[in-house]
Amino acid sequence: MLHVLLASASERRKEWLEKHMQNLELTTRPLHFEEPKPKWGEPVEEQVEYTCLAKAHAAAEEMEISRLSEKADFDIILVADTIVTDPDDPLMPLGKPIDEQHALAMLLRLSGNRHRVWSSTAIIYPPGGTGKYKLHRGWTTNIWTESAIVEFNELEEERIMQLISSNSWQGKAGAYDIAGAAASDARVIEGDELAVLGLAPSAIKTLQSL
Repeated sequence: MLHVLLASASERRKEWLEKHMQNLELTTRPLHFEEPKPKWGEPVEEQVEYTCLAKAHAAAEEMEISRLSEKADFDIILVADTIVTDPDDPLMPLGKPIDEQHALAMLLRLSGNRHRVWSSTAIIYPPGGTGKYKLHRGWTTNIWTESAIVEFNELEEERIMQLISSNSWQGKAGAYDIAGAAASDARVIEGDELAVLGLAPSAIKTLQSL
């Protein structure tokens, strides 16, 4: 049984891991970390991986503090990041909306269109591990970045307002929850739905083999 810390506030990631990964003893808590904001002009797949690596660095640092203060210990730590690519501009990232107006603008962009969703996931190993990237005080990590294509229905104004009022956009890249309120409005047409839910499938296959 692996003792894993999911350093994320995402309920969708937590629910999926608890349902599908029976070999894990899962603990979840968000990072005390202000993640970089997505910006226009750089490939979205590079931005999502950069943010995931930044989270991995923060997780290793926070874990060292926790081990000293709480004697907390985990076999591995998971962090992840997800960004939606604007349907019309491959250099325009749609991250987590900051308010209802921002969420409304994102849903209007996605309505009736196809878009790509990128998720990056890092498995972080304690000192002595074999990860490719070196982190704080001997911690290391490996990172996987993958994508899927989602198609949205043409959304009527009333439907958009229903999605906004449901608050399902909060904390969701692109302002929608494909496994929740927007399940009837969007579908994966290429790739693995897991990438849309916020985890890179290849990282999860690696986790299953540990």
